[in-house]
Amino acid sequence: MSVKDFALPDLGEGLTESELVAWRVAVGDTVELNQVIAEVETAKALVELPSPYSGTISKLYAEPGATVRVGAPIVAFEIGDDAGAEPQTALDVAEAEAGTDAADSGATTAITSAPKRESVLVGYGPAVASGEPPRRRPRRGGGSPTAPATATDGGSSEAETEPAVTAETAVEPRTVVTAEAPEAPAEQLRSTPPVRKHARDLGIDLAALTGTGEHGLITREDVDAAASRQGDTAARSRPGRADETGDKTLAVEHRADETRVPIAGVRKRTAAAMVQSAFTAPHAAAQLTIDVTASEELLESLGGTREFRDIRLTIMTLVAKALCLAVGRNPSINSRWDEAAGEIVTFRHVNLGIAAATDRGLVVPKVKSAESLNLADLARAVSTVVESARAGTSSPAEFSGGTITLTNIGVFGVDSGIPILNPGEAAILAVGAVRRLPWEYRGEIALRSVLTLTLSFDHRLIDGEQGSRFLADVGAILRDPGVALTMV
Repeated sequence: MSVKDFALPDLGEGLTESELVAWRVAVGDTVELNQVIAEVETAKALVELPSPYSGTISKLYAEPGATVRVGAPIVAFEIGDDAGAEPQTALDVAEAEAGTDAADSGATTAITSAPKRESVLVGYGPAVASGEPPRRRPRRGGGSPTAPATATDGGSSEAETEPAVTAETAVEPRTVVTAEAPEAPAEQLRSTPPVRKHARDLGIDLAALTGTGEHGLITREDVDAAASRQGDTAARSRPGRADETGDKTLAVEHRADETRVPIAGVRKRTAAAMVQSAFTAPHAAAQLTIDVTASEELLESLGGTREFRDIRLTIMTLVAKALCLAVGRNPSINSRWDEAAGEIVTFRHVNLGIAAATDRGLVVPKVKSAESLNLADLARAVSTVVESARAGTSSPAEFSGGTITLTNIGVFGVDSGIPILNPGEAAILAVGAVRRLPWEYRGEIALRSVLTLTLSFDHRLIDGEQGSRFLADVGAILRDPGVALTMV
């Protein structure tokens, strides 16, 4: 037997660290190749980390809630001598095949002799020894003999293939099982995301409950009954504070006059990014209030057509399309200030960020190459990335590579506001609420639909003239959608 450490891989585009959310295994557990062993959060996405080996867990180096740097060991495996070679990844196989004639009888030799390295592609774990491509792990409840041994919050039946990637699990307190106090394998908890959130709000440990629902499902009534028994005297540990059992928890602390929540996860990263942006880029802003009655009439008419019948069209859909068209006429808006290189980088594609409020905080998934999409495809893409972000199922790639951002503050009933730039972007456009107001129309006063657009921009890259021209182009399209024909 030999012991091998597994270091945290780079789960995104050059990320330097990730937060360990939860272990799905405990010391002493036997795991299979590609079995999910942990959940980590990085780039505002929750990612499942697969095992690079078949063997036994001998040590866990980090605790849930800890920030781990890329390249630092997080877990040690005891593996047999016959499994001592570094695992071959699916990526290695592909690279070997690319440099070898497929018809050559020596193709197998070229693949097996290719340099071995550990996969950094989450979801594309190491290939099995036979060289076959990695297989998808069995669904929960499907009789898998290698179900995770540590009790964590299980996913609902609606998301069996990726049950742990939810907005709820991203911030839920977790219990650490250490090498000094190993616990016996526990059956995986079964509950729905709303029940887990309800339990978290009440400070109830789901691991201590027995579900009364179908097939042992923990219900809301089970949580309420436990809260009634626990009463107001229940205490939750601060991060890193040992409780009576010696375990450590990352939890909310409730006091008589205040509640303390650890700064971690999405909130921690958002705060750091906003501080960096506010004190690095000189922000400037411009506002424009326009009559969007014609745009609302267009949305109403499109909703009755066959092409758009099953698509959710909103004023934000038209704003997104107008933004893409206006970027084509004002390319400096879609740029980045490269301090290290001393250059201004202008992007050829619009990777449109859509600010979305979730239970874990504000996240900004991206619609890549949004300028190439027609109105119907753009509406679908926006809905898809926002729904994935709110469910917590987005991949790290969906949060990277943005060039400009769109945020809808009108959904909260706010007329206008000045947003802070996302780091690395030159502009962000905020859309206010649509109001029915008296407005000048064709020389008379009429009741019209009016909204306010607010553009924040990096004054190092964009002058007031450039920012104003861009905002005016967006406004012109929304005021009269027919103007778009003059811009393509």
